[in-house]
Amino acid sequence: MSEKVIADFVARFTLDTFDSPEPVKGRIVLSRKRLVLATDESKTTVPLSAIFDINVGHVPGELESFFQDTITIAYREDDRRRVAVVEAGSEEVSRFKTVLFKAELNGADARIKHPTRIGGRVTDASFRPAKLKIQSGAVQFAGDESVTVELANVTYFKKESRETGPVLLVRHADEGQSVTSEFAIESDRKLNLLGRYLRLEYSEIAQEVEDVTTSEAEMEALVAIYSGARSGDLAGTLGVDSSRVTMLLNDLREKGLVDEGKKGLSLTAQGQLLVSDRIETVNT
Repeated sequence: MSEKVIADFVARFTLDTFDSPEPVKGRIVLSRKRLVLATDESKTTVPLSAIFDINVGHVPGELESFFQDTITIAYREDDRRRVAVVEAGSEEVSRFKTVLFKAELNGADARIKHPTRIGGRVTDASFRPAKLKIQSGAVQFAGDESVTVELANVTYFKKESRETGPVLLVRHADEGQSVTSEFAIESDRKLNLLGRYLRLEYSEIAQEVEDVTTSEAEMEALVAIYSGARSGDLAGTLGVDSSRVTMLLNDLREKGLVDEGKKGLSLTAQGQLLVSDRIETVNT
């Protein structure tokens, strides 16, 4: 492979072209043009342009008994649908998933219409060109006016048809408001992959916060931080004394909902999702 390699590791995998569904150990190599799955006896090359779906954790029924942490890659070969299932450690699967989506989607030509709605109000926004970029916990559409969608802020998304072609409609929280945006990608295949990426990332974050419970005071603190309040502002914003703020922040840190780094107090992805749900409920 002459092009630059962006992932190279050893894992177990199986292909639906194998005589036996039992996975074999081999090498997984990814470049920006192709995916190679190789053993000592064989090598399968999959052009990235042939991949039409990427899923994590889902394994075809006949293979379930053979795998644990997996990424399933569906692709076309000579007009036939093929499936490759790769098994590795959970962290390695997560990293490979992100790198694979980046290889597929980064730099794709896109058109964005943002925002099409603010709350329930329809705007006069029109489509403008942009370039798609997958970031950690976010999707960016870079252009004259770049738009970044934090995945923890997404509350709804759906593929819809327009006269100009299919679009991905995404509802998300933006600066304390519920807004709706529309995104179109250069190919329907890449639009479907973007939808899959949003679904996977959102479900991971949602699963992490599923068992988290917050008091009304904690939720008020989260909303205040989301709206830009700093540690020193919270006592006045919430109408409580500083010792109560310290207790609230300690509890929120333990629950993994807030973080205080170089830029000050901020919400984690899980904290953003909880606030987004609250904003969505209020605006509905």
